[in-house]
Amino acid sequence: MISLPEEFCSNMKQLLKDEYDDYLSSFNENRYYGLRVNTDKISSKDFLSLAPFRLKPISWCSDGFYFEEEDKPAKHPYYYAGLYYLQEPSAMLPAEVLPIEKGDVVLDCCGAPGGKSGRLANKLNNTGLLFANDISISRAQVLLKTLERQGATNIYVSAQDIATLDRFENTFDKILIDAPCSGEGMFRKEPQLIRSWLEHNNDYYAQIQKKIISNALKMLKPGGMMVYSTCTFSQKEDEDIIEYALEICPELKVLPIKKSEGFVEGLTPLTRNCVRLYPHKIKGEGHFVALLQKGDKKEDKVYEEKIIEKPADPFFKDLDYPFHNGHFETRKDKLYFIPDHNIDLTGLRILRSGLLIGEYSHGRFEPSEALAMALKKEEYRKIIDLKNNDERVLKYLKCETLNVEEFDVEGYALVCVDGYPLGFGKVSKGILKNKYPANYRYI
Repeated sequence: MISLPEEFCSNMKQLLKDEYDDYLSSFNENRYYGLRVNTDKISSKDFLSLAPFRLKPISWCSDGFYFEEEDKPAKHPYYYAGLYYLQEPSAMLPAEVLPIEKGDVVLDCCGAPGGKSGRLANKLNNTGLLFANDISISRAQVLLKTLERQGATNIYVSAQDIATLDRFENTFDKILIDAPCSGEGMFRKEPQLIRSWLEHNNDYYAQIQKKIISNALKMLKPGGMMVYSTCTFSQKEDEDIIEYALEICPELKVLPIKKSEGFVEGLTPLTRNCVRLYPHKIKGEGHFVALLQKGDKKEDKVYEEKIIEKPADPFFKDLDYPFHNGHFETRKDKLYFIPDHNIDLTGLRILRSGLLIGEYSHGRFEPSEALAMALKKEEYRKIIDLKNNDERVLKYLKCETLNVEEFDVEGYALVCVDGYPLGFGKVSKGILKNKYPANYRYI
């Protein structure tokens, strides 16, 4: 049994009353493991017929599934193909409940490590714009890698304090805040968070959360929707923050969230529509989620898709990817496809603008890993498609050279596993020189 702080135990006794012993008993149970299917690459139905794992559906996430720890999905080639993202089951709820329409401009305020951003990208389906942010540069780099592996294209990834984004007043259709918090709901999954809880009390995080939500409300368009979530049980960090938001933004409304079995409503009359997740009542860790709307909903936007002509470089003759609603831009020999927007990014720490297509080096074009992950097999004409049990798959993921003599290709080829792209390699006389990035390497 994990040793819990006395003050925390006292708070939970007061909160849960007769259910406190049931909550304590949850620490003797095994935690639950979840994965979310990346529907940009494969439908859940097709994934279930393909995946070699023992999967059970998560009731509150349409594309989320429990898996058995011993199945080790993080070691399977399908993980490297971006077919799914490993995510704690309760953490799937916040992005799931935020309604997204085609063409929306969406902000994920505290996006790292990227699971929630990835779900938002799924919902946008490569339309509109996802502005994914984290205050930490190192964490924002993890966020970028997550979105890149997923194949997201309509993205900006930044490393900013939310307070510095005040230029974006009334800019975003939808906003997600997975706020930094005391982490009480994750004590079973990550006992090391108890030390942090002892160092920083609930009041410490509540002040940070108030600043984040007040700044986010300014950036939310009239009629726009926002999700506020934490992985803590403290009323100071949950319901009190929502009531603070209602106070500073009188037009704000708390919308109902569809409840699954075991969900508990918010603690106060103004926050009944919020939901609390407790580990003794659901198959997951602790969470709090609120869905908010700033005034009345505006009319649904009309999304128009405009196909963009490809560059003239010879590489693009083999590429059938449908670039739409954006423009190509070259910066320091790197070619990007930038989604249409009217956002001023001057002076911001932007780690990625749109889709990195590749780089011009010594007069030749070299395609990027980001492009490989954005593609479907049928969108590139030079393919090396390997079965998942082919030893060359792991050799490729370990950045080794491959013999691919049976494939009649020369030049840049897209390496796939069971039809799903992993990355590029350059083939000459049956030998593939590996172009898989070292920081993606199979370990």
